[in-house]
Amino acid sequence: QVQLVESGGCLVQPGGSLRLSCAASGSIFSISVMGWYRQAPGKRRDLVATITSGGRTSYADSVKSRFTISRDNAKNTVLLQMNSLKPEDTAVYYCNAIVALVNNWGQGTQVTVSS
Repeated sequence: QVQLVESGGCLVQPGGSLRLSCAASGSIFSISVMGWYRQAPGKRRDLVATITSGGRTSYADSVKSRFTISRDNAKNTVLLQMNSLKPEDTAVYYCNAIVALVNNWGQGTQVTVSS
């Protein structure tokens, strides 16, 4: 089992930057893919970005060229650098880790983009 704890969410102005962090503990050696998802009020939870244990990344079209996902295997963390933030990026951001085809989730961190 894997435990995930997100941090870094806050209120930021449009055009600003923010970095989210997710710390993993537990059976971390068995994690294959880690990623970030987000859920806005009244909407479904959508994929933002993923990264494999080998460093391969993928992004939702809406965040390409603005967001960067990275992974520090030594520190068991995954980061999401978010630049040029827009109001539509406002959501609760969830960290995800896949272990033996099972999804593990953090508690979420709120990101609000507003002037």
